[in-house]
Amino acid sequence: MSEVLAYSPVPTPAADGPRRLPAVGRPGAEQEERAAVMVPISSLSPSDSPRVDGENLHHVRGLAELDAPLPPITVHRPTMRVVDGMHRLRAAELRGENQIAVRFFEGEEADAFVLAVKLNATHGLPLSLPDRVAAAARIIHSHPQWSDRLVASATGLAARTVASVRSRSTDDDAQLNARMGRDGRMRPLNSAEGRRLAGRLMAEKPDSSLREIAAAAGVALATVRDVRERMRRGDDLVPPKLREREAKRSAAGAAVTARSADRVLPEPPSTDLSAVLQSLRRDPSLRFTEVGRTLLRLLSAHPAAAEGWERWAGAVPAHCAEAVAQVARGHAQNWLRFAAVVEGRRRAAHRAPDGSNSP
Repeated sequence: MSEVLAYSPVPTPAADGPRRLPAVGRPGAEQEERAAVMVPISSLSPSDSPRVDGENLHHVRGLAELDAPLPPITVHRPTMRVVDGMHRLRAAELRGENQIAVRFFEGEEADAFVLAVKLNATHGLPLSLPDRVAAAARIIHSHPQWSDRLVASATGLAARTVASVRSRSTDDDAQLNARMGRDGRMRPLNSAEGRRLAGRLMAEKPDSSLREIAAAAGVALATVRDVRERMRRGDDLVPPKLREREAKRSAAGAAVTARSADRVLPEPPSTDLSAVLQSLRRDPSLRFTEVGRTLLRLLSAHPAAAEGWERWAGAVPAHCAEAVAQVARGHAQNWLRFAAVVEGRRRAAHRAPDGSNSP
């Protein structure tokens, strides 16, 4: 007889009223939280956490010792992956419980990560500055159309910090012509081009209203009014300050293109990876577990010497080069994230219960 998972509702005080999740995906699109349900812990997948160092074991122990029910965690229903509440989940496991209260989030996986960042910024153990910077870089990659201020509102960083992260993490060919602001409106990054477009539209469609022109050009209504006045006076549609800014941006773009053309390959690792792998293969804690053996196979699949990579690169047809490079960069980012999580768990395991480093 097959086992059926029974999700039993968890009563919540009616006086609390409807609870709302922070907006993700589209600004202002808060989602009303559904009633919490009891879910078997074994049915949940670990969080794709924004915490670079992983879970804080001292915080988990503190939650486990509380003489009260743990608040519901948030779970992405399509994947059953924990969005917010890994510390509470670990605490429940430490208590020996086999079920936990859950509120489900319906939405895209990328939006689930944004929600995790927002929720961790408003309650529980706060995200560190490195956590929030790393989260901003990931949101910029998954939501490139979001403005710096919108990413900043999700991560708790200053918009200027987000702009700096974007400049370091965004590929040259991934730049967009417009970004979404906190009000949900798309605005052109180059306002000078928006003004020129508004001028062309007014010349081509003289019967259109200013609001229609503003919507089509992606600029503010006040900008369209200013463009109309400049057209009447015969002035340049772009004010001097904007023209100066545009010239500086073009010069910077040309410099980036020149640097990209002269880009050199990164230096190979200084450590003898073959020796490190041999040591790992002899470790019984990895050799005698299924997960450990799988990890060893994955680590051994990559050539340790630079010559191996060059041989592989030479076998890639020209028409596949861009796709192969994209997949390779994606795997590299995943391995870097894996390395950060492993190192974070090691540091957390060596912390003393009072939060200090153990000797």
